[in-house]
Amino acid sequence: MDFEEYLNSLRDKTVAVMGIGVSNRPLIQLLLERGVDVTACDKKDRAALGDIAGELEAKGCRLHLGEGYLEGLSQDLIFRTPGMRPDLPGLTAAVARGSKLTSEMEAFFQVCPCPMIAVTGSDGKTTTTTIIAELLKRAGRTVHLGGNIGHPLLAETGTIAPGDVAVLELSSFQLMTMTQSPHIAVMTNLSPNHLDVHKDYAEYIAAKANIFTHQTAQDIAIFNADNDETLSLSAKAPGRVRLFSRKREVADGVFLRGTAVIARSNGQERTVMDTGDIKLPGVHNIENYLAAIAAVDGLVPDEMIRDFARTFGGVEHRIELIRTRRGVRWYNDSIASSPSRTIAGLNSFPEKVILIAGGKDKGISYAPLGPVVNEHVKLLLLCGATAGVIRQAVEQADNYAGLEIIDVADYQDAVSIADSRAVEGDVVILSPASTSFDRFANFMERGRVFKQIVNALP
Repeated sequence: MDFEEYLNSLRDKTVAVMGIGVSNRPLIQLLLERGVDVTACDKKDRAALGDIAGELEAKGCRLHLGEGYLEGLSQDLIFRTPGMRPDLPGLTAAVARGSKLTSEMEAFFQVCPCPMIAVTGSDGKTTTTTIIAELLKRAGRTVHLGGNIGHPLLAETGTIAPGDVAVLELSSFQLMTMTQSPHIAVMTNLSPNHLDVHKDYAEYIAAKANIFTHQTAQDIAIFNADNDETLSLSAKAPGRVRLFSRKREVADGVFLRGTAVIARSNGQERTVMDTGDIKLPGVHNIENYLAAIAAVDGLVPDEMIRDFARTFGGVEHRIELIRTRRGVRWYNDSIASSPSRTIAGLNSFPEKVILIAGGKDKGISYAPLGPVVNEHVKLLLLCGATAGVIRQAVEQADNYAGLEIIDVADYQDAVSIADSRAVEGDVVILSPASTSFDRFANFMERGRVFKQIVNALP
């Protein structure tokens, strides 16, 4: 079904959109412009929404607001927002009454006229997605970036040409109910994550697997051969399987031989670049490049990949260098909302660092973080709801040797102490190992606040 046919099919239906946040507003506006009967639902009340409530009503939108916003839904089609479980009582009751549940991304997969490359995983999604998109742009392709990165694409489908490429970052929440898969799927890695929303790890893995489950024999799925979970899943892919690995050679995919990045396919291999070409610090970013190269192999010239890697400084909030002051480097790694992400960040530096960590608990174990902190950290500053469990993980680790741990009230306090203790050559990094929701709207706001404080140092 093409985009116009899809929109025309909604004209005689009633539609509910869950959430009136920035990401859903283009969808609501599009549906209203096409004469669709739209009800916008949000947990916020009218006062909290502000001017947007009146603006939507003036365009013919109905509003269903407040704590009971999921109650009494009876629309023909309900768009759930990412992060909203599809089995919430209000949604299941609506489905039982005949409503159909979908999402902006599911609808986009139905109508997108061009090839799609999508990336998922527990860590490295955004950087890998960004590398893929930027490489394709350099090769002259028109790229549409969406999913968890960029902006919602459904409302822009009318501007997408068949020769373009859609590059998507997909979360487990977006993938939970997907019944279609992209032409090229990339799975960076898997580790326990988002267990505060998913019922268990098995459900989380099953959701991630939807990125390749619905592929055909003509499609490509790319997996991390160094991760047991993703390697196991690769056996279930219906299309061509490509692997990437830092630790061993693979028959079809991209791997390291010493410091050389080798691409191999159909018994032929070539050296794409050297790890020394990669400006981004850390072995996890080498893995991100291996995954991205496997995805764009044959689409982007090797010379272009090398040139890009030498200049690409990374994505905001991902081991982002904020400033160097008096010989001390300050980094913002606010994206690190899980222990595994912080572990990767700490492993990126050869020297011991001053670490600022803590936030909201996601319901996962912090035990693996303890030994790594003891090995890579010279001073640990903790704030937020997970300060206690991080301290416990560090102090109970076998290699604990009395690392100094200080509880701080907030980032202002943390930066002040770190600044007073750091000496020339030190690294100070915010890598929370926890979500931001105890104090911030999201990791971006958390990172921006931290950067403002650091940049305000005289």
